[in-house]
This record gives sequence, C-alpha cells and structure tokens, in this order.
Amino acid sequence: MKQGIHPKYRKVAFHDTGADKYIVVGSTIETSRTVEIDGETYPYVTLDVSSFSHPFYTGTQRVARQDGRVARFAKRFGNAGLKAGK
Repeated sequence: MKQGIHPKYRKVAFHDTGADKYIVVGSTIETSRTVEIDGETYPYVTLDVSSFSHPFYTGTQRVARQDGRVARFAKRFGNAGLKAGK
C-alpha cells in the first residue's frame, strides 16, 4: 500500500438521535466532533435513522395493500363487468 493516501481507520461513535442510542464501529468517516462513552473518547457522527429506529427493524412497519388493479376493480364493482365463461 502507498503511504499517506489512505484515510485513517478508527472506532467512531454513531448516535441515532431518534432512538437516542450509540453505535461504536470502525469507520474512516471524517468528523471534528467527539463524544465520551464509557471513559473512551470517540469521533462523533449523528444519524437520523439506524436499525434501532427504522420501522422495518423495530417491527412497526405497516404493510401496504397488495391488491392489484383487477382485484380493486372486482372489489369495487363486483363481478358485474366480467363476462361469464370467457
């Protein structure tokens, strides 16, 4: 590897502001802010959404209706518009 061209890889604290949770993982992201967690000082980055607050991962996701156009038409108008036997 060439020296001096790669970003520094280190532990970074990501803060999910929606769930007020911290995730400490390795990253090369650049930030000037720091935070102290459990006596250790980490670079600090805020997140709007993570697995702690995203509806898919928390189990609060709503399922959209799966009906197609034909099913919606049949539900709305019944079978009056459909010809029998064809």
